[in-house]
Amino acid sequence: MKMNWVTLTVNNLDDSLAFYKDIIGLQERRRMMEEGAEIAFLGDGETKLELVCDPNNQCSEQKEDISLGFSVNSLFEMLEFMNEKGVPIHSGPFQPNNRIKFFYVLDPDGLKIQFSESIA
Repeated sequence: MKMNWVTLTVNNLDDSLAFYKDIIGLQERRRMMEEGAEIAFLGDGETKLELVCDPNNQCSEQKEDISLGFSVNSLFEMLEFMNEKGVPIHSGPFQPNNRIKFFYVLDPDGLKIQFSESIA
């Protein structure tokens, strides 16, 4: 079985597209309107994300226990990039063991986004 994508309901499609394109590095693949909702698909290889903005169904509080995780080659470089882009660090960096280190930022709707580096 293969996961197709993750769907997020967002309050402002342009803000969310800017974040996931400029900060995460996903490419916009398709954008469309369907029954009053604006939908955008983004992707990079196996990573696929669907953003849905429906004025009649705005997202409420995100769950604190949900996060999206992205692997990076250098956590230090990603921390520098976040600083350059003015994206505040939500929490971390953490290194719970000698195999991984990570930190979190928040997307425009408050969803936690984790960046992790595997340590060889």
